[in-house]
Amino acid sequence: MDNIEGSVSRRAFLKTGAALGGGIVAAGMPLSQVIWAAEGKVLRARAFRELLTLDPGFYAGVGDVDVMNCLYSKLTHYKPGSEWGWELEAAEKIEQVDPTHIRFRLKKGIKFTGGYGELTAKDVKFSFERVIKHKSPMSLDWGPLDHVEVEDDYTGVIVFKTPYVPVWVISLPYGVGHIVCEEAVLKATQDGSSFGMKPPAFSGPYVISDWKENQYLLLTSNPDWSGPKPGFDEIRILPINDEKAAERAYQAGDIDFTRISLDSLATLKSNPPADTKIEEHPSLSFIWLGMNMDHPKLKDINVRKAIQWAINVPQVLDAAYSGHATVATGVIAPGIVGHRNKALVPPEGDLAKAKEFLEKAGVTDLTLTLNCLNLTERITIATVVQAQLSQIGITVEVISQDSGSFWTMGQESEGERWKDIQLIVNGFTGLPDPHYVVYNWVQDQVGVWNWERFRSERFDELFAEAVTIVDQDARAELYREMENLMEASGAFRFLTHGATPIMYRTTHTHAATRPDGVPLYLDFKPV
Repeated sequence: MDNIEGSVSRRAFLKTGAALGGGIVAAGMPLSQVIWAAEGKVLRARAFRELLTLDPGFYAGVGDVDVMNCLYSKLTHYKPGSEWGWELEAAEKIEQVDPTHIRFRLKKGIKFTGGYGELTAKDVKFSFERVIKHKSPMSLDWGPLDHVEVEDDYTGVIVFKTPYVPVWVISLPYGVGHIVCEEAVLKATQDGSSFGMKPPAFSGPYVISDWKENQYLLLTSNPDWSGPKPGFDEIRILPINDEKAAERAYQAGDIDFTRISLDSLATLKSNPPADTKIEEHPSLSFIWLGMNMDHPKLKDINVRKAIQWAINVPQVLDAAYSGHATVATGVIAPGIVGHRNKALVPPEGDLAKAKEFLEKAGVTDLTLTLNCLNLTERITIATVVQAQLSQIGITVEVISQDSGSFWTMGQESEGERWKDIQLIVNGFTGLPDPHYVVYNWVQDQVGVWNWERFRSERFDELFAEAVTIVDQDARAELYREMENLMEASGAFRFLTHGATPIMYRTTHTHAATRPDGVPLYLDFKPV
């Protein structure tokens, strides 16, 4: 793929240089030299897709949260490094009082922009409770949250209806843990609902200076910020969907940090660009083939099982990742509570068994559509699956879409397109707790993120119970049963968790990431 979808070419970026660089463009001078000569310390990074929202209560994925980390404050945040952990941010102190109560005390002097004053416990209460009140798609991040009690301006207690073990690694340090200004949000929305891409106030080290959809985002220092100064004066983020396109942008000098494709890893390691460090990180993401159980062509479980057994996963991964990705046994990655040692359907599948299921369904001349993102690896996956299904007599039409179209197709709130979904190659970025990985498939998520329209009362029961259990072995058994239920439905063929190799320019930055390679921009340091 030669085009950078949802992004901007080097030529287009240079044309916008005046807007980005305060009007300073040196003809014939490399872009990186213009930036560093004219503006001081600037971090230039790649996002793997365009922003969808900057409202933390309604975030749509990790790319949104990467930016929100720079704009808002949270009680805690993830530590950078190779081990998962958290540390205090807006909280001066935080403790688990009992299984359903967490008390926090805020640091003093954290200010909101726009003259909205100091961040207080009332803002914490408003921020957390609005996610539940407005039934955000991300409300499951808060599990059984009941309310937040305000004791004084700086102290409060987070109250849960039942114990909620994942709060320390999901809710507090990630998306819904960001604190917004109650007064500013109510003024902007009247009822506290989502403000989308128009944040009314900031409380983090950066503010948005400029944003051009599908082109760039420019973050500059927040003049009201009184905390530790981040390493860079500005952060410039270019949305580049495709890994190959991002690699070319890095080679051209347009960005200094990017995730890279697995099939390029060996080449880049043996012959890296000048002044470049390449790091390999394990991934908590997972990629799978899903099937819409409600579609007339896929209602029969025998048809779905035929598709499961016809797919040879190692062949798919060899083609898409040049042998650098391992087979997934489910949606929960190795090292995370609930990871299965093996799937119910063997990785190689079995064409003879697949044909038996199709014969049992009494189906012939079946034609299906397979939707995927227009990324090199996803199109490769879809193409290999297309060829494999042809071996049992199923004809597949591959339909690739840009991110804006793809990520709304299964959502009922966006229209009727969900009814047309048949097969889909999908991907999701996880967190270090299985709750975050499996909650897309509770029944309440049908028509939101549950595009397979999978429904199971037993699954929902296990889902509710598992977050209350402290014993890791006992929790693991519940999550393994949940994955078994998903796979037994025939609606899922688990493919891989991939990996997260990154590269960055050592003459410009010391990169900082989560253990899974996701950037933590506030911890990047200039050289």
